[in-house]
Amino acid sequence: MGVGKRVLLIIAGGIAAYKALDIIRRGRERGLDFRVILTKGGAEFVTPLSVASLAGSKAYTELFSLTDEAEMGHIRLVREADLVLVAPATADLIAKMAHGLADDLASTALLANDRPVLIAPSMNVVMWRQPAVQANVATLRARGVSVVGPGAGDLACGEVGDGRLAEPLDIVTAALKILSDGPLKGLKALVTSGPTFEAIDPVRFIGNRSSGKQGHAIAAALAAAGAETMLVTGPTSLPDPAGCKVIHIESANEMLAAVEGSLPVDIAVAAAAVSDWRPSREAQQKMKKREGGEPPRIDLTTNPDILATISAPGPKRPALVIGFAAETENVVEHATAKRQRKQCDWILANDVSSGTGTFGGADNKVHLISAAGSEEWPRLSKTELAEQLVARIAAQLKGAKS
Repeated sequence: MGVGKRVLLIIAGGIAAYKALDIIRRGRERGLDFRVILTKGGAEFVTPLSVASLAGSKAYTELFSLTDEAEMGHIRLVREADLVLVAPATADLIAKMAHGLADDLASTALLANDRPVLIAPSMNVVMWRQPAVQANVATLRARGVSVVGPGAGDLACGEVGDGRLAEPLDIVTAALKILSDGPLKGLKALVTSGPTFEAIDPVRFIGNRSSGKQGHAIAAALAAAGAETMLVTGPTSLPDPAGCKVIHIESANEMLAAVEGSLPVDIAVAAAAVSDWRPSREAQQKMKKREGGEPPRIDLTTNPDILATISAPGPKRPALVIGFAAETENVVEHATAKRQRKQCDWILANDVSSGTGTFGGADNKVHLISAAGSEEWPRLSKTELAEQLVARIAAQLKGAKS
């Protein structure tokens, strides 16, 4: 997907600069070619030699290097790039970009640039939330600059919150989406992911063990393949995947409304573990435990069937609808019956019984159930499984059009 595409990577002076090395590694694995500008601050965290070793070409650091200006020059650095990626993008460099300052090689190259720009902000949570920083980012967005992250989590300063650099693979995925003439370019995709939480009262809910890792990986892979991707996700601890529009929901009814509002699409993947039931009545106040009293009775009602809703014949039905079947026994048999009952095109069936490590784990093993029968896939990482599924989707839709 990225073969032959050149990225000008600008590494600014933040503690997360070390992650730029992994961005280079993962990008090159996917066919990207890198030229790198290392700011003076960036060189305090990673060395030009380590950058050059991974990128396969020297790291550029000085604006007024006569040798570099003769060989390449800041103009040629950007003219020969297909994308300019700033990772990490510090508050200082973001401000320079927003206000057109050019006092070093990085900022001068950015000002001389006419290529697409992607920034990955990284800074302390208080810095990130400053109105000045938010205004600068908004200015860049309005000018067409793409932004990936930041995520929330533990920061190097010891604080917790927004400001964490997006994961290297998410940054590469966002870059690939911008560069992509991928097999799904021009198509729209919808993915549901994660669990749903059905409220019992303001503090309690009925939920399940889904982590959302597989659904999020599929959404990221669809976006990387060029599809305009909408992700509707229940509560998870995962960052939003790069390149996707994301709607956060809690309940099955909220997920259904978001899904229906996102149609029509060309591809729908229902990977969410939607709760089958919800309390028929949500208590408005916390239900109190009374000493010696009986536990409260909770009457359940059936939740809407989101997969069946998407699959129903009609003008808004996607060309390809894919569901998931999380089973603990008779996996293929139950999934085959589910596909017929829901009227979807494919079902990915997996064993989530105790000991498999599927819920919350990094790997997954599935059977692809279609009208042609059952196909067993090997155990793969959830990222690899997502990429394999997207390749199969592309082949299916290409075959249908030919």
